[in-house]
Amino acid sequence: MSELEPTHSPPAQLLGDIRRLIAEARRQTATAVNVGLTLLYWRVGKRIHLEVLGSERAAYGEQIVVTVSLQLVAEYGRGYSEKNLRRMVHFAESFTEEEIVATLSRQLSWSHFSALLPLSRPFQREFYAEMERIEA
Repeated sequence: MSELEPTHSPPAQLLGDIRRLIAEARRQTATAVNVGLTLLYWRVGKRIHLEVLGSERAAYGEQIVVTVSLQLVAEYGRGYSEKNLRRMVHFAESFTEEEIVATLSRQLSWSHFSALLPLSRPFQREFYAEMERIEA
Protein backbone atom coordinates (compact mmCIF):
# COMPACT_ATOMS: atom_id res chain seq x y z
CA MET A 1 0.00 0.00 0.00
CA SER A 2 1.31 3.46 -0.98
CA GLU A 3 1.79 6.28 1.55
CA LEU A 4 -0.71 8.34 -0.46
CA GLU A 5 -3.46 5.76 -0.31
CA PRO A 6 -5.78 6.30 2.64
CA THR A 7 -6.28 3.40 4.99
CA HIS A 8 -9.86 4.50 5.57
CA SER A 9 -12.34 7.01 4.19
CA PRO A 10 -12.45 10.51 5.69
CA PRO A 11 -15.62 11.43 7.55
CA ALA A 12 -18.30 12.66 5.15
CA GLN A 13 -18.81 15.87 7.14
CA LEU A 14 -15.11 16.73 6.99
CA LEU A 15 -15.00 16.21 3.24
CA GLY A 16 -18.21 18.21 2.78
CA ASP A 17 -16.87 21.09 4.89
CA ILE A 18 -13.61 21.19 2.93
CA ARG A 19 -15.50 21.14 -0.38
CA ARG A 20 -17.62 24.09 0.80
CA LEU A 21 -14.48 26.00 1.84
CA ILE A 22 -12.93 25.40 -1.57
CA ALA A 23 -16.13 26.41 -3.39
CA GLU A 24 -16.46 29.60 -1.32
CA ALA A 25 -12.81 30.55 -1.88
CA ARG A 26 -13.25 30.02 -5.61
CA ARG A 27 -16.42 32.14 -5.63
CA GLN A 28 -14.70 34.94 -3.70
CA THR A 29 -11.70 34.80 -6.02
CA ALA A 30 -13.90 34.98 -9.11
CA THR A 31 -15.80 37.94 -7.64
CA ALA A 32 -12.57 39.77 -6.79
CA VAL A 33 -11.18 39.17 -10.29
CA ASN A 34 -14.44 40.34 -11.89
CA VAL A 35 -14.54 43.51 -9.78
CA GLY A 36 -10.90 44.24 -10.57
CA LEU A 37 -11.27 43.74 -14.31
CA THR A 38 -14.54 45.63 -14.54
CA LEU A 39 -13.07 48.61 -12.68
CA LEU A 40 -9.94 48.42 -14.83
CA TYR A 41 -12.03 48.56 -18.01
CA TRP A 42 -14.08 51.46 -16.63
CA ARG A 43 -10.91 53.37 -15.66
CA VAL A 44 -9.28 52.73 -19.04
CA GLY A 45 -12.42 53.97 -20.77
CA LYS A 46 -12.64 57.01 -18.52
CA ARG A 47 -8.97 57.85 -19.06
CA ILE A 48 -9.25 57.58 -22.83
CA HIS A 49 -12.44 59.61 -22.84
CA LEU A 50 -11.08 62.40 -20.67
CA GLU A 51 -7.56 62.58 -22.01
CA VAL A 52 -7.99 61.82 -25.69
CA LEU A 53 -11.53 61.84 -27.00
CA GLY A 54 -12.60 64.73 -24.78
CA SER A 55 -10.09 67.03 -26.42
CA GLU A 56 -10.98 69.40 -29.20
CA ARG A 57 -8.80 67.43 -31.61
CA ALA A 58 -11.26 64.60 -32.31
CA ALA A 59 -9.46 63.22 -35.39
CA TYR A 60 -6.18 63.17 -33.49
CA GLY A 61 -7.93 61.47 -30.57
CA GLU A 62 -9.34 58.79 -32.83
CA GLN A 63 -5.86 58.00 -34.14
CA ILE A 64 -4.50 57.86 -30.60
CA VAL A 65 -7.06 55.15 -29.74
CA VAL A 66 -5.82 53.11 -32.68
CA THR A 67 -2.16 53.58 -31.71
CA VAL A 68 -2.77 52.84 -28.03
CA SER A 69 -4.71 49.74 -28.99
CA LEU A 70 -1.92 48.42 -31.19
CA GLN A 71 0.61 48.83 -28.40
CA LEU A 72 -1.64 47.32 -25.72
CA VAL A 73 -2.57 44.33 -27.88
CA ALA A 74 1.13 43.65 -28.45
CA GLU A 75 1.75 43.74 -24.69
CA TYR A 76 -1.48 42.36 -23.19
CA GLY A 77 -3.44 40.59 -25.92
CA ARG A 78 -6.65 40.94 -27.89
CA GLY A 79 -8.65 42.20 -24.94
CA TYR A 80 -7.31 45.68 -25.72
CA SER A 81 -8.30 45.80 -29.38
CA GLU A 82 -9.55 49.09 -30.76
CA LYS A 83 -13.12 47.77 -30.63
CA ASN A 84 -12.73 46.81 -26.96
CA LEU A 85 -11.13 50.14 -26.07
CA ARG A 86 -14.08 51.92 -27.66
CA ARG A 87 -16.43 49.66 -25.67
CA MET A 88 -14.55 50.68 -22.50
CA VAL A 89 -15.01 54.35 -23.40
CA HIS A 90 -18.72 53.74 -23.99
CA PHE A 91 -18.88 51.95 -20.63
CA ALA A 92 -17.34 54.94 -18.83
CA GLU A 93 -19.69 57.32 -20.66
CA SER A 94 -22.74 55.19 -19.85
CA PHE A 95 -21.91 54.51 -16.19
CA THR A 96 -20.41 57.80 -15.09
CA GLU A 97 -19.87 57.06 -11.40
CA GLU A 98 -17.05 54.72 -10.39
CA GLU A 99 -18.81 53.91 -7.10
CA ILE A 100 -21.85 52.61 -8.97
CA VAL A 101 -19.65 50.44 -11.19
CA ALA A 102 -17.77 49.13 -8.14
CA THR A 103 -21.01 48.22 -6.40
CA LEU A 104 -22.68 46.62 -9.41
CA SER A 105 -19.56 44.71 -10.43
CA ARG A 106 -19.88 42.57 -7.30
CA GLN A 107 -22.93 40.98 -8.95
CA LEU A 108 -22.52 41.82 -12.65
CA SER A 109 -19.70 40.69 -14.91
CA TRP A 110 -18.09 42.66 -17.71
CA SER A 111 -20.30 40.63 -20.08
CA HIS A 112 -23.40 41.91 -18.30
CA PHE A 113 -22.21 45.50 -18.56
CA SER A 114 -21.34 45.00 -22.25
CA ALA A 115 -24.86 43.71 -22.90
CA LEU A 116 -26.31 46.84 -21.28
CA LEU A 117 -24.26 49.31 -23.34
CA PRO A 118 -26.46 49.28 -26.47
CA LEU A 119 -29.41 50.54 -24.42
CA SER A 120 -29.74 54.20 -25.34
CA ARG A 121 -31.44 55.60 -22.25
CA PRO A 122 -29.78 55.72 -18.83
CA PHE A 123 -32.95 54.60 -17.05
CA GLN A 124 -33.06 51.47 -19.25
CA ARG A 125 -29.48 50.59 -18.34
CA GLU A 126 -30.14 51.25 -14.66
CA PHE A 127 -33.34 49.17 -14.70
CA TYR A 128 -31.74 46.17 -16.43
CA ALA A 129 -28.58 46.44 -14.32
CA GLU A 130 -30.72 46.31 -11.19
CA MET A 131 -32.72 43.35 -12.54
CA GLU A 132 -29.48 41.48 -13.30
CA ARG A 133 -28.12 42.34 -9.86
CA ILE A 134 -31.24 41.03 -8.11
CA GLU A 135 -31.26 37.81 -10.15
CA ALA A 136 -27.54 37.15 -9.66
